[in-house]
Amino acid sequence: MQQEKLINIKINGIEKKIAPNTTIKELLKDLEILDKTMAVAVNMKIVKKDNWNKFKLNEGDKIEALNFVGGG
Repeated sequence: MQQEKLINIKINGIEKKIAPNTTIKELLKDLEILDKTMAVAVNMKIVKKDNWNKFKLNEGDKIEALNFVGGG
């Protein structure tokens, strides 16, 4: 049985290896930050939340997952 080759991405400045064809939604769920994330940019382009379950990540993508923190 051949193991699937992982791809390299960077999320919020941290390098990570993920399975090919991983979506934004799957990545955020795996990192346990799906519920906290309000906006995502891939390679400096905002990806609408409606597209997170369809947007597949590729080798070398740079992802910024942003959340809004209340405080004072």
